[in-house]
Amino acid sequence: MTDFRTPVPFGQTGLQVSRLGIGSSFTRDSAFIEEAVDQGVNYLYWGSIRRPAFGRAIKNVALKNREGVVLTVQSYTRVAALMAPSIEIALRRAGIEYFDVLLLGKWNAPPSQALIDAAQRLKDAGKVHHLMISTHNRPSLQEHFRRFEAKESPFDAFMLRYNAANRGAERDVFPYLKASARPGIVSYTATRWGQLLDPSKMPAGQPAPLARDCYRFALSHPDVNMVLCAPANREQMQEAIRALDAGPLDAEEKAHLERIGDHVSAKYKPQFNDGGDDVEENEN
Repeated sequence: MTDFRTPVPFGQTGLQVSRLGIGSSFTRDSAFIEEAVDQGVNYLYWGSIRRPAFGRAIKNVALKNREGVVLTVQSYTRVAALMAPSIEIALRRAGIEYFDVLLLGKWNAPPSQALIDAAQRLKDAGKVHHLMISTHNRPSLQEHFRRFEAKESPFDAFMLRYNAANRGAERDVFPYLKASARPGIVSYTATRWGQLLDPSKMPAGQPAPLARDCYRFALSHPDVNMVLCAPANREQMQEAIRALDAGPLDAEEKAHLERIGDHVSAKYKPQFNDGGDDVEENEN
């Protein structure tokens, strides 16, 4: 993929998604989110923290062109009976009739059948159109992919951590994707919670990367459909969008970011480990 500006198919869903998606965790201003949509970012993810400003942005862009945006809502619930009321509230607050994707968040082991059934009922009712799951247990995705290939998985897409300092997906995840049956793949934490941007955490004599280059790193992997950003302000949003115009990393840029990632991974612990981190993180 040599062009980050062109939307790509999101697995087998029939949706076309921008290479950059926007998460809601830090957003308190709807205006710059709406501006980003006007600039071609069509994926909005109302995640673990449903900021009211992000809900307003969803409502406003959906009023303009509902079919032109892909709207995702996350549920962290572990109680099946609570899922539908939570999604109904989100629909009302956003002023929309359905979400394109319902994300079941942070499942390191398979969700219970009761949770899956609750999600499926929302899908059958037209409240959501597709199901996705996120995990911090990378090796668990191998079984998900096997089930997806066999058309036995309820999930159409999967979300996982991938950045220059956390490259275990190159060993545990990406090699298990089948070309004939490819789900949607979303990566997050491209800057490793800002550690890859922190000058104090760089190898001696090395400047910190730009945020756009951290997004480019993830997007340059051919198995990643989309990378999420979580901007707190317009400046951060526009910096992320610059990744789309800059395009893929060249070999030298990639090697440079991997060296920085190796240093950060060795010297600074992540906020929490992924399953699979008991193996050397960046071992190839």
